[in-house]
Amino acid sequence: MRKVLFELTATLLLCLSLVATNCVSTTVSAQTVSSGVTQTEYMGNASTTVASKAVSGGITGSSVFIDGRSVELYVKWASDHEVTQGEYEKYCTYGGTTPSSAYGKGANYPVYYVSWYDALVYCNKRSIAEGLTPCYSISGKTNPSEWGSVPANNNATWDNAECDFTANGYRLPTEAEWEYLARGGNRGNSGQTTYSGSDTIGDVAWYSDNAYAMGVGKAGYGSHEVKTKAKNAKGLYDMSGNVWEWCWDWYGNISTGTASTGASSGSLRVDRGGGWIYDSDDCRVARRNSYSPYGRNVNIGFRVVRTAD
Repeated sequence: MRKVLFELTATLLLCLSLVATNCVSTTVSAQTVSSGVTQTEYMGNASTTVASKAVSGGITGSSVFIDGRSVELYVKWASDHEVTQGEYEKYCTYGGTTPSSAYGKGANYPVYYVSWYDALVYCNKRSIAEGLTPCYSISGKTNPSEWGSVPANNNATWDNAECDFTANGYRLPTEAEWEYLARGGNRGNSGQTTYSGSDTIGDVAWYSDNAYAMGVGKAGYGSHEVKTKAKNAKGLYDMSGNVWEWCWDWYGNISTGTASTGASSGSLRVDRGGGWIYDSDDCRVARRNSYSPYGRNVNIGFRVVRTAD
């Protein structure tokens, strides 16, 4: 595997429980690099300590963290698990097909058959219910009850949704935030792994060989309950495999001038991490993927993050 290096000093607060909140504070330290381009990365808001280091060769193997691109990472809190069916059903109903026991069904299984549009609705509904400031607005409105029905096709109004990255509510990670978290933060050259938390995919992921290959109707086929594989260096589970995870960004080629939040427009939204149907290559932390924002698939779900802890 090609190794990856990027520099950051910050504190990432992760809440790590399905039921109770058990918060762990992790400090990420910058390392000295002798030569290369300068790449600045931020964690949290303007008061967060920032380290700007010379990065030798940029982040080799990443299409997101490339030489000469300055990326802001707003996330300060990330769920350690993919949003579960139990969590989703507390606030939302399914817009089409509902999870089936054939593909994994139960309160602690990851939610699937949810579109990117559905994910925005969930984030704002949960934020409002918990007394937080919603991140998303559509036509200037933040209450999903005023957005109308979730579209079943590409919808220009919903595609123009805006995200307030200063709000303290729940939201999808940007693609850069997702990859940073999947890599376990600043791990240095010696700490990088092909998959999120390991070079051995079976340690950390439900994927084609240990899920899909079991066969329809057989034990082990389909998605699995969250947090049943090993966690990564940031205490996050299932960032490789189980279900793909929606990100905020439009999918597109990334250059040094691409905003931290991705392309300004497009027709497909980014999803990352691979899923139980897919092979090991699709579960790599560097693997990019995309899907129609209205699409509801048996192996696409999401996890939530927050700018505030």
